[in-house]
Amino acid sequence: MFNNLGNAKITVISKLALFAIPGIVALSTTLISCTSTVSNTNTGITKAKPVEAKTITFKTKILRIGYQSSGDLVRVRGVLEKRLQPLGLKVEWSQFAQGPQLMEAMNVGKIDIGSVGETPPIFAQAAGARIIYLAGRRLGPNSGKGSAIAVPKGSPVKTLAQIKGQKVVFQKGSASHYFIIKALEEVNLKYSDIKVLSMPNVEARGAFIQGTIPVWVTGDPHLALVEKLYGARVLRDATNIGTPGGYYIGTREFTKENPELVRIILEEIDKNGQWAEANRKEVAKLIAPVLKIDLPIQEVISSRANYRLRGITPKLIQSQQSVADLFYKEKILPKKIDIKEALLTPQEYAAITPETLISEK
Repeated sequence: MFNNLGNAKITVISKLALFAIPGIVALSTTLISCTSTVSNTNTGITKAKPVEAKTITFKTKILRIGYQSSGDLVRVRGVLEKRLQPLGLKVEWSQFAQGPQLMEAMNVGKIDIGSVGETPPIFAQAAGARIIYLAGRRLGPNSGKGSAIAVPKGSPVKTLAQIKGQKVVFQKGSASHYFIIKALEEVNLKYSDIKVLSMPNVEARGAFIQGTIPVWVTGDPHLALVEKLYGARVLRDATNIGTPGGYYIGTREFTKENPELVRIILEEIDKNGQWAEANRKEVAKLIAPVLKIDLPIQEVISSRANYRLRGITPKLIQSQQSVADLFYKEKILPKKIDIKEALLTPQEYAAITPETLISEK
């Protein structure tokens, strides 16, 4: 491969440089250093062999990211700001009551990326949103424990089957929507067997505490609060409910124009998740004051949360398609949804997916 070379020594380093281009921010990254030496046997002079630098271009100066009222550790720790601000990018955060509200904001172009459960992107796609599944959340041994079908402490309802004919409150189009349908199937009840009232968790919690909601389908932090402070009883949590879990979703335009940026974002989120799962008590100390929750309650919430990500795989998409098919079967969606229409090509996923996410099959 080399002509007239002595012992070629190659050292790999990383070198960053920023420069401005109207309307965009460009990042120049040297992937291989200029310390590879070439020895000329005729002159005895050793020269450095120049290596071409690779330029990464971000077609935005601002990352607009949405999060839910349940809080976001990525935002609290500022990991994206630490990584992106040196590259000339600003991070703007927007809070939403739940996943459906976040997806609606994405649909009208107010945010670029956000984290939701398995159900909101299906309803967003049905509404014509141009979205992309970027990565999934890894499931763990405690998956599902932070979501439940709950009743007040003094409720006469003792079993899940007894909710037939009852008013059941949850946010339509949220993960709770899928959860209640699957739970009803287990006790041979139909969706039409309950009286559904759609209400965001932030509004429903007060009504549940006052006793005006007989059955509530909710999740942490609301679930942990009503359990610990008001003695709410769980009829069934979401353990083994058969969900593919949550996702990070991005707009198609943002994802297509900024694959390198998306990769950096997912890498930082997963690194943050790795830290969180190894330091759950520290997570609780950070989140408790933000949500104004007593530390012991937040420790329960943090102990059953999932923080790490996984890559988009055919198996995961097949599982997500089954969720969409269930909503169509129940006549909740007016038309059949094809999840593949909200996906990238394998080559495009390879460009945005960090290796830590690819490892999960």
